[in-house]
Amino acid sequence: MLDYLATDYAGAVKDGAVISTSEYAEMREFTRTARSRIGALKPTAAMPSLLKQADTLVASVDAKAAPAQVATQAHALADALLQAYPVPTAPERAPDLARGATLYQNQCAACHGATGHGDGSAGLLLSPRPVNFTDQRRADQRSALSLYEVISQGVEGTPMASYAQKLSSDDRWALAYYVGSLAYTKEAVTGADTWQRVSAARAQIADLKELSRVRVAQLTPTLGAERARTIVGYLRAHPDVVQQQALAGIPLARARLAASLTAYRAGAPTQATQLALSAYLDGVEPVEPQLNARDSALRAQLETAMGAYRTALSSNASVASVVKQVDAIDGLLVRAQEVTADAAGDAAAIFLGAFTILVREGLEALLVVVALLAFLRKAARPEALRYVHAGWILALVAGGITWAIASYAISISGAGRELTEGLSSLFAAFVLLGVGLWMHQKSIGGRWQAYLKEKMAAALNRRSAWFLFGLAFISVYREVFESILFYAALWNDGQEVWLLGGIATGAAVLGLIAWVLLRTSRRLPISTFFSASSALIAVLAIVLTGKGIAALQEAGWVAVSVAPVPHIELLGIYPTWQSLLAQLVILVLLTVGFVFNICRGRQPTPSSTATKEVLPNAE
Repeated sequence: MLDYLATDYAGAVKDGAVISTSEYAEMREFTRTARSRIGALKPTAAMPSLLKQADTLVASVDAKAAPAQVATQAHALADALLQAYPVPTAPERAPDLARGATLYQNQCAACHGATGHGDGSAGLLLSPRPVNFTDQRRADQRSALSLYEVISQGVEGTPMASYAQKLSSDDRWALAYYVGSLAYTKEAVTGADTWQRVSAARAQIADLKELSRVRVAQLTPTLGAERARTIVGYLRAHPDVVQQQALAGIPLARARLAASLTAYRAGAPTQATQLALSAYLDGVEPVEPQLNARDSALRAQLETAMGAYRTALSSNASVASVVKQVDAIDGLLVRAQEVTADAAGDAAAIFLGAFTILVREGLEALLVVVALLAFLRKAARPEALRYVHAGWILALVAGGITWAIASYAISISGAGRELTEGLSSLFAAFVLLGVGLWMHQKSIGGRWQAYLKEKMAAALNRRSAWFLFGLAFISVYREVFESILFYAALWNDGQEVWLLGGIATGAAVLGLIAWVLLRTSRRLPISTFFSASSALIAVLAIVLTGKGIAALQEAGWVAVSVAPVPHIELLGIYPTWQSLLAQLVILVLLTVGFVFNICRGRQPTPSSTATKEVLPNAE
């Protein structure tokens, strides 16, 4: 519906005046229907933004805004909806255009005409009249995906009915691609050479998903209208070409990087930024496990350099400086391509990668869980241990489900992964900040004695129990989530035995660390335990803050300003000012909190003698 609005609004309004009363009334109805349907969707964090965009679109149509403005807003809202509510946006295989032609004659020609001109005998009396698929102005605004959605859902308030029950998904895609090619019959024949020569186009349309979503109007700013029509027309008639030469990994990253520079030179910084983000998320991230196993320093350099490049694009840097950055990044990508090519199928690299991923990602979660278990044992609250165990066990189960979904159901995008990691890291850091300050408070001036005396006499309430469960779950799942997706990538290298061996070895090392920590914690005096635990948790809060900001930077949510500091991933230190400043804020909060606790600790506390009567062997 939104795509229909973006395309047909120009036939209703021109220069701020209504040129077709019936068409304009339909456009107003469409915007309100879209707004209502969005409001009825399952609430998500994106809902307020979606409703705001929908309200803006309604207001623009009511104000008879320029067609270009309305089209931009409608397409932006449609893209935002797809991000907030992901659905399959591409066929599983290249659509069969011959099948599409047959379906068109059987299902559509009566209304739309044998050649797609909207002049079928059955459509002459319909209102509104059937769409003319050969109109290039309209076709330039439509994607194959939007045509597929119209075929599947129909258009409310028009004679266009839904074919979701009549035709299979493959048939609907075949029909969508066929009718989407009718405006470009000449280009379908002559476009092969242009497609081969224009590398920027191949970078932007690397697979069926992107071909299904691309519009001529979207490519026009960087390729020009004629070239964009030639390429889109050719590919819609020959979608198998894209599937046959789909780019992946570092080659895709290099192609997207080049396309990003082309877009920036053409005065399209937003498109350039999107392509630059895709270069990292869709090109580099899938090969990160192999790259990290062979050259972690190179991976870190790429992360920082590509983040800084995106910041330069969004800050309108000079073309000369951007070209210099692209040249440097491309050099890093060439090195990365050589490294990953050498690593492919290398048993030692697979083993080492699997081992380091688990130990690196699992250590932070392990420390949190061990601290919780040790604390509950020190507090003589064995009944609460099951909540912590349930939290980390269910996190592992959820990780397994994530692996199954990522492998067999849907593809979890790089951006989705980074957002999940970033937001969960910041949430965990916030929780650990509070826990660390609380434990530090109890470690001062004998306050732990009063706390234990109070807690031993009281039952663990449900809120506290679920807090322990939630902290254990989120701490473990955020690490499992990232590790699972790394392992899914390594699994395809054909060295399953070595991969499983690396995982098993890493798990054994983590188990040994957990055993040592728990055994050591039992021997520590309880006041020392509280002090050490509060310090450990405070450090983890700082580490997770740095990692959370870094993940959001990789997802394109936070800008990147390079700082002259070393990259120490184990400590969550990244060479960007944004992550360092966020960590500094947490450090200041911890310092202020610790000082406040020390000052309060000088005040009189309950008699330790009374406590020792309850816990004679506490120390």
